[in-house]
Amino acid sequence: MRTVFDSPELDQIRDLARKFAQDRVAPGYLAREKAGRFDMSLLHEMGELGLIAPELPPEFGGIGADYLYSGAIIEEIAKADFTFGYAPLLASLNGQILATFAKPHIAAEWLPQLTAGQIMLAIALTEPKGGSDAANLGLRMERDGADYIINGEKTSISANQIARGVVTFARTGRPEDRARGVSAILIPLDLPGITTSKFSNMGQNSVGHGSIWFDNVRVPADYLLGEEGRGFGQVMQGFDFSRSLIGLQCLGAARASLDETWAYIGERRAFGKPLGAFQGITHQLADFDTRVEAARLMSLNALWLKDQGLPHTAEAAMTKWWPPLLAYETIHACLLIHGHAGYSDALPFQQRLRDVLGLQIGDGTAHIMKNIIARERAGRDATTA
Repeated sequence: MRTVFDSPELDQIRDLARKFAQDRVAPGYLAREKAGRFDMSLLHEMGELGLIAPELPPEFGGIGADYLYSGAIIEEIAKADFTFGYAPLLASLNGQILATFAKPHIAAEWLPQLTAGQIMLAIALTEPKGGSDAANLGLRMERDGADYIINGEKTSISANQIARGVVTFARTGRPEDRARGVSAILIPLDLPGITTSKFSNMGQNSVGHGSIWFDNVRVPADYLLGEEGRGFGQVMQGFDFSRSLIGLQCLGAARASLDETWAYIGERRAFGKPLGAFQGITHQLADFDTRVEAARLMSLNALWLKDQGLPHTAEAAMTKWWPPLLAYETIHACLLIHGHAGYSDALPFQQRLRDVLGLQIGDGTAHIMKNIIARERAGRDATTA
C-alpha cells in the first residue's frame, strides 16, 4: 500500500529489495532456521546490491540515502525471512554508531566491510544481572596505557557467534555513577580472552543469541566510541533508529502472513463456499489488516522524523512495543485460519510466530518503551519516584 512517505526513488529501492528477498532469501527461510545456520553468502549478495545501511555516506559504502530507505529494505527482507532482517538492522544501527563516534581510521576500516556484507557487527548492552536496567552494568573496562582491559559477561546478544566485532557498553566509572560512568567500545571478537555460547531458543536461530565472556581482553584505546564515561548517553541515541526498524521488521512478517491468508480464503472451501464468504474470517482479517497498516505508518513516521532532524524518541518507543505485539497476534490469527496446515512446519506461520515473539523481549520490553513514552510526554520529573 502506497503512503505519503513513498517516492519514485524509494519505490526503486523497495522493488530491488523485494526481488532479492523473494528470489534469494525466502526459499531458504525455514531450512536456515531449522539448521540454525546464517548464510553469509546471501549477505554478501545483499551488500553488492547496495541494500545494507544505505543511509551511510559513500565513503563508507552507503549512498547517503534517507533513513526511510533502510526501513523499506528491512520490511521487504522480513517478509521473506524475519531473522535475516536482523543483518541489515544491526548494520544500520552499528554503522550509524561507528560513523558518528569511531575514530576516522577505525570507521574507514570496518564500515566498508559492513556495507559490503562481508562482516556482521553485534551490539552488547544486556548483562545477566541488568536486564532492562540498561545502565546497571558490571562489565569493567579499565585503561592500561594504550589499551583498555575488559572483564565480565554480556548475555542475550544477537549474532554473537557470527559477528566479526561487537559494539560493547562497559563501566569505566563507579557503579553509583550509573549511565554517567558507562563507555562504549568496538571489540574485535577474535581477540584473546573472548569466549561465546549460543542459546537454544524458540526462534531466530539462524542469527542466534548467546553470551560473550571477556577475560582480561586487551583492546586498543583507539577503538573507544565517543567519550569515556559518556558512551551510554551518546551511543544510545541510535536506538531510536533501530526501534523504528524493528517495528517494520515485525510488520513485514505480519504483512506476509496476511497476504498469504487473504489468498488462502479465496481458494479454500467449506460448506460449499469459499472461506472468504464467512464474515467471521474476513472481518477478523480486515481488522488486523487495518491495524498493521496503522502501525506501519507510525513506524515510517518515526523514520521520517529522524530524516527531518526532529525529536522522535517517543514515536520510536511506540514502534518498538506495539508492532511486535500486533505482529504476533496477526500471525497467530493467520495460523489458526489455516488450521492444522498452519500448525505444521510445512508453512511458515509457526516459525514467524516464534521469531516475532522474541522482539517483545529483546531491545526493550513493552513496559520499558511505555516508560520512555511517559517520560517524553510528561517529563522526567513527573515520572521519577
